[in-house]
Amino acid sequence: MTSPSASEQLRQSLALYSTLSRTTTHFTPAQGDTVRMYVCGPTVYSAPHIGNMRTYLFADIARRVLCFAGYSVQAAMNITDVGHLTSDADSGDDKMAKAAAAERATAWEVAEKYTEIFFSDADRLNILPMDLVLRATQHIPQQIELIQRLEEKGVVYRTDDGMYFDTSFVPDYGKLTPNDTREHLRAGQRVAMGEKRHATDFALWKFSPPDAPKREMEWPSPWGVGFPGWHIECSAMAMDYLGETLDLHLGGIDHIPIHHTNEIAQSETATGVPFSRWWMHGAFLTLEGERRMGKSEGNKITLDTLIDEGFDPLEFRYLVLLSHYRSPLSFSRTALEQAANALRRLRHRVAAWKKSVGAGELPDCPDNPYLTRFVDALAEDLNMPRAVAELWQLARDPDVDDATKLSLILAFDEVLGLDLESASKESTEIPDAVVRLAQERWELRSAKRFEESDKLRDQILAAGYTVQDGPGGYELVPVND
Repeated sequence: MTSPSASEQLRQSLALYSTLSRTTTHFTPAQGDTVRMYVCGPTVYSAPHIGNMRTYLFADIARRVLCFAGYSVQAAMNITDVGHLTSDADSGDDKMAKAAAAERATAWEVAEKYTEIFFSDADRLNILPMDLVLRATQHIPQQIELIQRLEEKGVVYRTDDGMYFDTSFVPDYGKLTPNDTREHLRAGQRVAMGEKRHATDFALWKFSPPDAPKREMEWPSPWGVGFPGWHIECSAMAMDYLGETLDLHLGGIDHIPIHHTNEIAQSETATGVPFSRWWMHGAFLTLEGERRMGKSEGNKITLDTLIDEGFDPLEFRYLVLLSHYRSPLSFSRTALEQAANALRRLRHRVAAWKKSVGAGELPDCPDNPYLTRFVDALAEDLNMPRAVAELWQLARDPDVDDATKLSLILAFDEVLGLDLESASKESTEIPDAVVRLAQERWELRSAKRFEESDKLRDQILAAGYTVQDGPGGYELVPVND
């Protein structure tokens, strides 16, 4: 467990970057030791890809760091199971209805199917369960009530297809975006206007089309039968459970210009107070450093894809830890293989330390310089690459005994989430692929094809093992770096 001095050190130094202020400042919750944290969750119309899951890993790391600092974190996340249309213009099909038609299922069945897949992926990535999981379809009254509050403020108008928020009443609309982007939002034709008064106005409630078959997901309202817009759900649910001002609101950078911008506009217009004290956004995962991964891009890779290729989900988690959350993560199989090898070596070390220490009690290390530097990395706006580097410095330090290494690294893993506590001889068995390479190398060496066998030796070394040859055979040994 985290020592009191480490927790206090982290509290005193924790600085987080806010997209709203565009500065990194010391973080403290508004009320006592409780952090009210809201994470924008998935729209459950298809399986999440690993780019989606990078965002939730970032949110998990932020939450773990806050817990490491001794805060009590009340974490809520929405499930968008209605209202997210296929166009930012508030037009097109509801993504849930479109998926239901494609799969010949009901929208409710589609939502349940992909919600289960999302949480299965989150569990395999060792993402902590949320305290509150808020489904949009289960909070229609709260959304209607918030729209009514906005209507009383005089910022809502009616069109043929729904009730809209008039952004001209918000002097600082778009403040979450940089100044140049903000002016583009105001002046540009981001969407087809239709009956909208301004290009940036957005739907709060959409009417069910009168000339279409009855929708599966629709509800009565003071304005007519229909369904809520995408943006209203997060504001309504977050404020209902966490209060009118959150401490942290997290999501991907794709939420900045529209979804989170509109959440701020409607929430702060309704309440007159800031909606969140910090806004934090994770950068995209890209393929080979080129274009972002996305469902609309047609290039998504799921966690099941990686598992089918022989990767452990926690190897992907380790890869995510190697880049700062505000920097793009370039994904490749080579990078993932390198992460897998590093995690495998780390597990071998932990298993060896556990064997060395045995049943002995682990020491408390509150003032250890490695712990101090690890906390410094966390406090530097969640600098996980630096934190992982400190872990490896400790692991390789010949002057630190095994018990201290084990104690500290298990404490570090409260944040890293790599489940190192489970590392054992069974969990660190040599992978079949490495065994096959070693056997092929031995056969080539026995045939005196040394150049070819040396190439395989290099591949084995890259996988984290050395080959020790003897007169009657060979032995594979984990590398010690």
